[in-house]
Amino acid sequence: LDLFSGRCLECCIKCLGGIPYPSLIATILLYAGVALFCGCGHEALSGTVTILQNYFEVVRSPVDALDVFTMIDIIKYVIYGIASAFFVYGILLMVEGFFTSGAIKDLYGDFKITTCGRCVSAWFIMLTYIFMLAWLGVTAFTSLPVFIYFNIWNICQNATVLEGASLCLDPRQYGIVPIAEAKTVCAGTEKFYKMCESTELDMTFHLFICALAGAGAAVIAMIHYLMVLSANWAYVKDACRMQKYEDIKSKEEQELHDIHSTRSKERLNAYT
Repeated sequence: LDLFSGRCLECCIKCLGGIPYPSLIATILLYAGVALFCGCGHEALSGTVTILQNYFEVVRSPVDALDVFTMIDIIKYVIYGIASAFFVYGILLMVEGFFTSGAIKDLYGDFKITTCGRCVSAWFIMLTYIFMLAWLGVTAFTSLPVFIYFNIWNICQNATVLEGASLCLDPRQYGIVPIAEAKTVCAGTEKFYKMCESTELDMTFHLFICALAGAGAAVIAMIHYLMVLSANWAYVKDACRMQKYEDIKSKEEQELHDIHSTRSKERLNAYT
């Protein structure tokens, strides 16, 4: 029983040593950031639709026109695609981390570094760099609704503190509705106070902040992945050089062995 427990403990330690922890941390951070961005972003867009319909009386266009509601629907579909794509990409990066980890060599024995393996590592580095730039753009884009809702929240706070102030909210300033449509909501009206006191405004504002934090976490995860992939690339490159050195050394030793065997046979023949 003690022997079995010792072997089981040794096997567990070996398995835990084979886990690429930097890739695991980056994957967890990526999944957390993508989940936060997609979940909070989707609900914040739904809250935006509710606010536009209930308080600004913006209606959906009856024809297939590119209005604000159509754009929100498109962004929701993009969010679905981002969630699916980065779920798969996180798994691929985790698998790549397993196969390029030095602990795998101890688990499965010596392995050969092929040209295909080096190309795959280089391809992941390039792809991760592109995704990092894309997430930077997503982060910048997500900061826009945070800025808009901060202005709306600030106007609500000022209207509450400064009684009689002439403060208005006009969605035309942000390009949400066409210039010809006047959907202004001013302080002193019932809709203005209902909107400022509603849970939709507060919840949507905080959901957009969480979505922005998720996009920032995804950027940090991409940078972490770049560091991990660069280290793995350096490892693969060094392993390739070591492999070539071992092949040349083995070939030279074989040639020396053949020369020594040939001379020994010649001396034996000469003696006989």
